[in-house]
Amino acid sequence: MALALAIVSFSCTGPIVGTLLVEAASGGSQIGPIIGMLGFSLAIAIPFALFAAFPGWMNSLPKSGGWLNTVKVTLGFLELALAFKFLSNADLVLQLHLLEREVFIAIWIAIFGALAFYLFGKIQLPHDSPVTHISVGRLSLALITLSFTIYMIPGLWGAPLNLISAFPPPQHYSESPYGVGFSKLGSGGGSATHGDLPEGAHLLAPHDIMAFKDYDKGLAYAKKVGKPVMLDFTGHACVNCRKMEQNVWVKPKVLDLLKNKVVLISLYVDDKRPLPTNEVVESKLKPGKKLKYIGEKWSELQTIKYKANTQPLYVLMDHKENNLIDPVAYTPDVDEYHNWLIKGIGNFKE
Repeated sequence: MALALAIVSFSCTGPIVGTLLVEAASGGSQIGPIIGMLGFSLAIAIPFALFAAFPGWMNSLPKSGGWLNTVKVTLGFLELALAFKFLSNADLVLQLHLLEREVFIAIWIAIFGALAFYLFGKIQLPHDSPVTHISVGRLSLALITLSFTIYMIPGLWGAPLNLISAFPPPQHYSESPYGVGFSKLGSGGGSATHGDLPEGAHLLAPHDIMAFKDYDKGLAYAKKVGKPVMLDFTGHACVNCRKMEQNVWVKPKVLDLLKNKVVLISLYVDDKRPLPTNEVVESKLKPGKKLKYIGEKWSELQTIKYKANTQPLYVLMDHKENNLIDPVAYTPDVDEYHNWLIKGIGNFKE
């Protein structure tokens, strides 16, 4: 169980601890890493320390019974839902397209729908106590679960599902990126095509932000059109990246800047595609190790140049690769992010 917990939790704790260690190793202020690691350790240690200091508290905990089995079953449904989330992350990183957005949402609808029926007492498991009545708490949780299940249903037809935007695959990782019945090349009313895009560029559905995945091609295009570059250090399995893209980037004033005022270069640090043979080099951070994958290349660039290894990280730079403004990380406040873009773009000179 401890090994399983370490493996499952690493995807969340690794970026936090990694950033603190990079900051500590960079030779800057040590106050931030100290406070960060202190908070991280306290969160893990406090429950055990309190029960060790006050063992009498253990006696005040509720006794086990039928209610505890209900709790275990409910947590089992949640664990199953999160298991598919981790499988989805692996599918995204490897770009296998086995768990695309519609499939993922359908699975979650089935899981939470079954949980709702269980909480209503319509499904009985072998170790459950007979349900003679449903408590107010259980009924409330059942209604919330049923409401959540109904909320997800429109997602099968392209609804953004902003409340859970960080969990399903992004909208462009879908059988129908622009919604069911609409195709940029079909008869759904769209007329734009990808034929006019510069080499190496693609459109991020459904909002059609033009982006590059290749650093050099994106920089060359920025020089050609005379626009500043926005580096987007991101990841296929990055939760906060999806939150930014689906809750902040889509706002009209931000979307206008991303589409018309900058050249976006998205660098996926978990991209598992192999690098061309002539680009395989030795790591500067780990001498003796070869950088074999595209994601490793961008991850090392972010760590060395910007002293950070968490995503997202947004960098506005000129054609000489100098920062126009200090980089920012996860910024859910739309006005704050918009002001950062405006200030950085305003500092740009060709």
